[in-house]
Amino acid sequence: MIVAGIGMRAGASGQEIVDLVRRAMADAAVARLDGLATLEARAREPGFTDAAARLGLPGIPVSPLSLRAKAASVLTHSARVEALHGVGSVAEASALAAAGGNARLLLPRIASAAVTCALAEGGLP
Repeated sequence: MIVAGIGMRAGASGQEIVDLVRRAMADAAVARLDGLATLEARAREPGFTDAAARLGLPGIPVSPLSLRAKAASVLTHSARVEALHGVGSVAEASALAAAGGNARLLLPRIASAAVTCALAEGGLP
């Protein structure tokens, strides 16, 4: 299972999310995704739901507890994000949490103006 994890500021547009996800897929040479994940508090934001619909992916809300459980596995560390969410990268932790067992990052966090994106693959032996 390959998941794009999304971190975003309130009000981020669906188009900005879609553009960054497509850039991440190209950067990682990934042809398909199985889901779009973000922090539970952002999963109902119009930009996120719009992006999931445009990409034809299920939106996967990640609980704060599940996010923090992946804190040791993230590669990128933002002090501001860590202070807010207890993890250095919402995008990386969301992707890892939603991808399932033995998940690993395929692409560390990349960023645009209001969105971050990371890719993780799970279900690995």
